[in-house]
Amino acid sequence: MQFKRLVEGTLIKRYKRFLADVELRDGELLTAHCPNTGAMTGCDEPGSPVWLSVSDSKTRKYPHTWELVETSRGMACIHSARANKVVEEAFATGLIPGFADYPDIAREVKYGEGSRVDLLLSGAPGQVFVEVKCVTLCRDDGWGLFPDAVSDRGRKHIRELAAVAQQDGTRAVLLFCVFHSGVTRVAAAGEIDPRYRDALAEAREAGLEVLAWQADISLAGVSLARELPFSLDPD
Repeated sequence: MQFKRLVEGTLIKRYKRFLADVELRDGELLTAHCPNTGAMTGCDEPGSPVWLSVSDSKTRKYPHTWELVETSRGMACIHSARANKVVEEAFATGLIPGFADYPDIAREVKYGEGSRVDLLLSGAPGQVFVEVKCVTLCRDDGWGLFPDAVSDRGRKHIRELAAVAQQDGTRAVLLFCVFHSGVTRVAAAGEIDPRYRDALAEAREAGLEVLAWQADISLAGVSLARELPFSLDPD
């Protein structure tokens, strides 16, 4: 995934979840859209260098969108919705091993109890339901944790994926897309949401496949690059 154009600034503050005040390099002060509903722990420190994309739409109240931030532990992409596109590109190019027999990819397919799976891979063996989760929470020791806040919705998705995994000819995958360069391994954030961690443990026993992949992040773009170790609990 490539960026068309980014402008650099300094974060003043993030507030109301979806807004961020930024001072551009030329001194202009503006409010940008913050496309991340999570706690963004470690990624929203005032004074951090940030990069914004710019929309040409004349109807947007806030034409700038916050994309990247330089944290104390490395570069992060806080635009969590970008993870779906980055992961889709990785499947399409065959970067992620074990899915060559599922060449067809659909997005946002309805399943379960009113849910939509991020990606549905199809091929001769059957279907693969793929739920993508964006990881930006990075501990000092390199552990990337998910979720960064209690997630009832996340637990619901896990239960539905576990049910899918038990169907004949169907696979279910939870893929943690790491959008932080400081992360070296990934785990469930049991201290933040123990019920999420427990639900994930049960789902793995039911056949849910869990993968963790890290993206390379630059001002040019974001692309999946390498698989990381996953554990239910950090050391």
